[in-house]
Amino acid sequence: MKTHLLFIGVKFFYNTSLQEYIIRKIRQKTDFIDSITYFKESDNSLFLYLEEELNTSDKLIIITTKHNFSTIGKVICTVTSDNQVVKDNMLIPSNCSVFEDRSYLLEYKDSITNVLHIDEMQEMPEVLINSQESKAVVHIFDQSKSAVTVMLTPIAQTFDVKIDVMILIDGWLRVDILSNKYGNISKFINSVKELLPRNLIAASNMTQYIIETLSKSQKTITFAESCTGGLLTYYFTRENGASKILEGSLVTYSNTIKENWLAVEHDTLEEFGAVSSEVVKEMCEGALNVSSADYALCISGIAGDTGGTELKPVGTVYIGASSKTHHSEVHLKLDGDRNYVQRQSVLFALKTLVLIDKEMFF
Repeated sequence: MKTHLLFIGVKFFYNTSLQEYIIRKIRQKTDFIDSITYFKESDNSLFLYLEEELNTSDKLIIITTKHNFSTIGKVICTVTSDNQVVKDNMLIPSNCSVFEDRSYLLEYKDSITNVLHIDEMQEMPEVLINSQESKAVVHIFDQSKSAVTVMLTPIAQTFDVKIDVMILIDGWLRVDILSNKYGNISKFINSVKELLPRNLIAASNMTQYIIETLSKSQKTITFAESCTGGLLTYYFTRENGASKILEGSLVTYSNTIKENWLAVEHDTLEEFGAVSSEVVKEMCEGALNVSSADYALCISGIAGDTGGTELKPVGTVYIGASSKTHHSEVHLKLDGDRNYVQRQSVLFALKTLVLIDKEMFF
């Protein structure tokens, strides 16, 4: 049974913050959103679309505004030969099986439809469609996709689970695991963990996993960022519990700030340039000294779309990770636009962190 998400209203297309909030909340309740479709309020093709969807065996989540909520209910009633009634101060189809404030669930033939209304600066209503499928995610590092696929496929067959192996960045694979009717995800993960004890982390959210791991060990971390402009910090502070482990972050964009805030040597900057292994190492040292944290992550690079040179083209990024006893650096040449280079840099920083202390994170 596939899940389709339908936005009705132009605000959901242009207000990306609201759109992303809604999708985040829905993904907490469903396995996978197979398609996302947008309609304007006045689109005459909406009726035919809903008629087709309601006569399938799929799940449909409809997001609309308060203003259009009853109108959508009327369209659904026309398709299903129903009528609207007032329940809990909402005008909704009479055949609704479940309803909460600003949300109702309708089962029609083999389809399941959840209609919700939300406007700007409102809390998301309850998503009433629940996934009955069991799922899990593991992350595998320093292994190729082909090798992992060959290794995991027979184990997946043994424990009756389906797997999807995806490359996030070089050396970091995400494996989505979905249980069949008699599948055993836990035994599957344990078997793979025995084969890859220093390569596998079982967690749907890697940043949250890092936060929880550091918190349990009463360890702290700090960041110094240049080309990512605070994006690495945002990846952590958007998660619960970040305040337990994050000492702070410095966005050191200019050379002067790198010198004054992180004590990067002027001669190092002059000789090697801000985007260099030498500078990133001194950024890590400075970040640890300023914060007294246990770990430091530092990023310096050229995100673009301009600013590159022949020796250091756009997409050149250096990442450093330091603990009290170890230091590791990565030199990258990334492709993509400015935002994609920044996001790839953050993922490489997370990867560098977990690999610098395998005893801690694996």
